[in-house]
Amino acid sequence: MKKRGLLICVEGLDGCGKTTQAKILVRKLRRIGYNAVYTAEPTSGKIGRFIKRYCLHGGKRVSNIVEALLFAADRYEHVATEIIPALKDGKIVVSDRYLYSSLAYQGAAGLNLDWIRRINEHVISPNLAIFLDVEPNTVIKRLKPKKSVMENLETQRKVREVYLKFVENGELVRVNGNRSKREVAKEILSTILNFLEGG
Repeated sequence: MKKRGLLICVEGLDGCGKTTQAKILVRKLRRIGYNAVYTAEPTSGKIGRFIKRYCLHGGKRVSNIVEALLFAADRYEHVATEIIPALKDGKIVVSDRYLYSSLAYQGAAGLNLDWIRRINEHVISPNLAIFLDVEPNTVIKRLKPKKSVMENLETQRKVREVYLKFVENGELVRVNGNRSKREVAKEILSTILNFLEGG
């Protein structure tokens, strides 16, 4: 049976488990009859690959403005080439990071949140955004030795503060990620199904 298209994004600090949880969610949704697909940002497109090479693993962090513009450009391409076609096919798109990553990471680095929203104003809004909340000290312990330029305790603490503001204003749904993988997955699925049934 064909379901309406839906965009869900899973957000969180580096190492919080969001990639694992986004993929588990897609598998579980497929198992119960939904046509769900996984996608991620930065993408595997040309701009996304450039970001990974020169921004995230370039040795030192580039200008906040350049970073924000590159992520926005990658997102526009992501929406046009992957997300919108999937939504038109009635699929549930689960994106591992989306707009809130730019707001949290570049916002934590000092950029104005309204400006970040403006340069992203033509991307579609997610139907539901999940924030997988894990303590910054915990994620730093989980991260591999080869870290990106953003994977340090100070950055992660500031990023979490921004994310929690979005939880407070109702833009993000907080899920406690300091539990077993199974418990977290169960709550995320329950949150999504409640949303689907209510919508």
